[in-house]
Amino acid sequence: MILEILKSKGITLERIIDTALELYIGNERERIKEKVRGVMLRYLEDINVQALLMAALLLEEKFNVEEDPVNLVADELIGIDIAEYIGGKMALFNFFYYDTKKPGILRELPPFLDDAIGGFIAGCMTLVFHELNLKG
Repeated sequence: MILEILKSKGITLERIIDTALELYIGNERERIKEKVRGVMLRYLEDINVQALLMAALLLEEKFNVEEDPVNLVADELIGIDIAEYIGGKMALFNFFYYDTKKPGILRELPPFLDDAIGGFIAGCMTLVFHELNLKG
């Protein structure tokens, strides 16, 4: 359901994955891409991730904030919550990396959605690399 809602806003799974991989430095791109896809699909079915993404969607609709005002922090909090929920405390570093660089689709999205999707990407990428490190 949430994927269909995001898709209606031009936010497809493929665009999210491409954005996640835009900051990836490594030579196992296809392997990482498939792992990221699996993690993302799994977490897009998680009710907590769905709720936070839906909150960002509704906030964009109700607040209609075109720019990202300096005093707006609620968008960051949603992104941080999603990132840490999926990837733990280490995902916080990835969130700020994606939030600062704004690769791919993130630079096109309004304030609440860019941080929510950025947090989703950061959490998923952190989880993928954590799982890869555990497997050696």
